[in-house]
Amino acid sequence: MWVEYCLKVTGYCVAGPGNAANPDWTRFARELPPLTEQAGADVAVAIAYMLGHPPKKQVYVDDVLQWRIVAPQAQNENDLIFLYVRRVRNNLFHGGKFNGRFFDPERSRELLEYSITILMAAIIMSPRMLEAYEHRTD
Repeated sequence: MWVEYCLKVTGYCVAGPGNAANPDWTRFARELPPLTEQAGADVAVAIAYMLGHPPKKQVYVDDVLQWRIVAPQAQNENDLIFLYVRRVRNNLFHGGKFNGRFFDPERSRELLEYSITILMAAIIMSPRMLEAYEHRTD
């Protein structure tokens, strides 16, 4: 994910298992001004949708894959928003949003589009992240 690249190269990075370079979303969320106070109308709509209709998490219960609303533990609202955005990404790449057919493709598209809107707003709000995103070297 391009945002994770930007997080790592701007110092929002922590060592994971085996010293893997992991993006530090929580620190970024904490240091970024509140998204809900700084963003434009399109971002406000995206955040309201994400918080009001959070992405579900795939769980395995009684030998059956299911989708459930599971509230993550977050340090602040920015952190919660980023956790939901990452869940959308995880569902896209790992969740298997189909069992022979896609489940609610309209909602999936909305979640993806709103996630991108939120991520771009976050990048624009952070000069270091914006510089990394634009690949500046000056």
